[in-house]
Amino acid sequence: MAKRRIKLEYPGTNGLKIAAILETPATEPKAYALYAHCFTCGKDNVAASRISRGLVAQGFAVLRLDFTGIGKSEGAFADSNFSSNVEDLIHSADYLREHYSAPQVLIGHSFGGAAVLAAAGDIKEVAGVVTLAAPSNPKHVTKQFAEHVNTIKDNGICDVSLSGRPFTIKKQFLDDIAQYNQDEKIRKLKTPLLIFHSPLDQSVRIIEAEHIYNTAKHPKSFISLDSADHLLTNAKDAEYVANAIAAWVARYLPAS
Repeated sequence: MAKRRIKLEYPGTNGLKIAAILETPATEPKAYALYAHCFTCGKDNVAASRISRGLVAQGFAVLRLDFTGIGKSEGAFADSNFSSNVEDLIHSADYLREHYSAPQVLIGHSFGGAAVLAAAGDIKEVAGVVTLAAPSNPKHVTKQFAEHVNTIKDNGICDVSLSGRPFTIKKQFLDDIAQYNQDEKIRKLKTPLLIFHSPLDQSVRIIEAEHIYNTAKHPKSFISLDSADHLLTNAKDAEYVANAIAAWVARYLPAS
């Protein structure tokens, strides 16, 4: 059996189509992993692609998706929010469970890391959760458009520029993240947790990782990414993350 890269489409939040890529190794997968991308990044983000390929090389199958309103998934970004991200992950797990095998590993980068922490309790097969440069609370993302928050609250909508691209953000997005008790989600996490973060990360400070670690119960682990940037643009950092995830989660996977 050769390595495969399969383009998938399946129903997500409100029945909107989710676009995803499933990559599988040449042998029977050790486990299936579900990868959540960073805020506005998409499944084809460099870090997502490299980490997924690294895990496939280690014998894992990885599904990475575009959240609703991002990339090739249906829906408008302006109508999406943190809750829809979490729901998209649960729908993706349901799809894998029905057509392949349920995901036993959840991996989330930045805002996607907050999403996997929130979704983990609703995916019963999960044996390990991994966050990469993740904030301890989804509300942290408002720092990316802080100068527009009051306009969004006053007018109900505002066009903002994120990483040089235009996006429309509505007040419903702010209302949605405000109602999340992320600390409770982290405290109730019943699976082992692995936290990656760089002490030099300027987008999401390492104090966020410290808060996640202190809030979570054991078993929990932390790995410093040293000089890595927030988006893990260095290929060696992505390779290191993939190898570390494979080694860490192996001890928590059920015996085959």
